[in-house]
Amino acid sequence: MTRAPADPRPSSSATEEVSWPEDAIEVGCVLDAWGVKGWFKVQAYSSDAQALFSSRRWFLKRPEIGGQAAPAVPQSTKALPALLKILSIREHGEGLVANAQHIADRNAAEALRGARIFISRSAFPAADPDEYYWVDLIGLSVVNRQGETLGQVEGLIDAGPHSVLRIIPPGLVAPVKPDQERLVPFVARFVDDVDLEQRVITVDWGLDF
Repeated sequence: MTRAPADPRPSSSATEEVSWPEDAIEVGCVLDAWGVKGWFKVQAYSSDAQALFSSRRWFLKRPEIGGQAAPAVPQSTKALPALLKILSIREHGEGLVANAQHIADRNAAEALRGARIFISRSAFPAADPDEYYWVDLIGLSVVNRQGETLGQVEGLIDAGPHSVLRIIPPGLVAPVKPDQERLVPFVARFVDDVDLEQRVITVDWGLDF
C-alpha cells in the first residue's frame, strides 16, 4: 500500500459544516495518538484496508459506550471534528497510522481517540471480478437451486482462507442464537451467483444442511 497524496483542494476551517454522505460506511476507528506531530493510530475493521487508503475524506462519529454515544469531548477539551481531510496514511507494524489537516500536535490527535471512521461507499476502490465487499452482501436474500429461501445475510465470518455467510432464516429477527443461523461458506463450490442489483445470492445448499 502506498501513501495517499496531499489533498489538492484549498484548506478550510476544521469547524466547517459537513455534509454527511448518504452511503457512509463504518470502516474503522482511531486508537490513539502516535508521536508528537499529530499522527494517530488507526484500526481497520477489514483485513483489507484499501477503503481507508482510497479516500482522503474520513467522516467521524463519537465512540459508543454500551450502545450510547460517548460524551462530546473524548479525552480532551477539544470537540471531535465531523470530518478529517487525510494528508497521509501508511502501514506501521500490524496497523495503520495517519495524519490530517488541522491535527497538528499530539493533543489534537489524542482528542480523536475512539472516534469511529466512516467513508462514502462510492469512494471504495472497485472490487475485482468475483470479489465483493462484505457491506454489499449484508441484507441480501439467499436462495438455493431449488428456489427455496434460506434467509437473509446478517453478516459474515472471516474464516481465514474464505468468508462464511451468516444467514437468518425466514420468520426470525436479529439478533438470533448462534444455533439458529445458517452458515454457508462463501466459496465457488457453494455459491452459484451473486446478483447485487436483484439483491439475491444463489447457493447450492439445502434447507436441511
